[in-house]
Amino acid sequence: MIFFLQEQIPLPNPPISSAPPVQVNAILTDINPIVNYLPILLLLIIAISFPVVALNISSFLRRTVFDQAKLSAYECGNDPVGDARERYSVRYYIIAMLFLIFDVETVFLFPWAIIYDQLAIFGLIEIFIFIGILIVGYYYAWRKGALEWV
Repeated sequence: MIFFLQEQIPLPNPPISSAPPVQVNAILTDINPIVNYLPILLLLIIAISFPVVALNISSFLRRTVFDQAKLSAYECGNDPVGDARERYSVRYYIIAMLFLIFDVETVFLFPWAIIYDQLAIFGLIEIFIFIGILIVGYYYAWRKGALEWV
């Protein structure tokens, strides 16, 4: 692309006057530096317009007449029974929190894996300690019965 030329190339038809020749690179940067952000703007426009256009097209193609079965609440194929404000067991929230804790902890493995070759044996020992702490925590939760659903 012309925007990323490293050397300055004179225009093909130099002016007849005694002024120095105008450089292509100078012309592009003198116009406006915001021109360099046009590809990003174009990508943003495409990224926003694609789902909007797809959703609008699907709204025109879908069936607009709904029957009683389509308008009813869906619960895994069963007819909904009971109050919608039913209490959940505390174990549900404990398992959800344990999942979040162990899931977030495993995210810390990715930066370690990226710079593993720079850490050498220190990084290996460090990650074994980290995984050991995770296993001890998992074992503790398992022994306390926090992973039992019912």
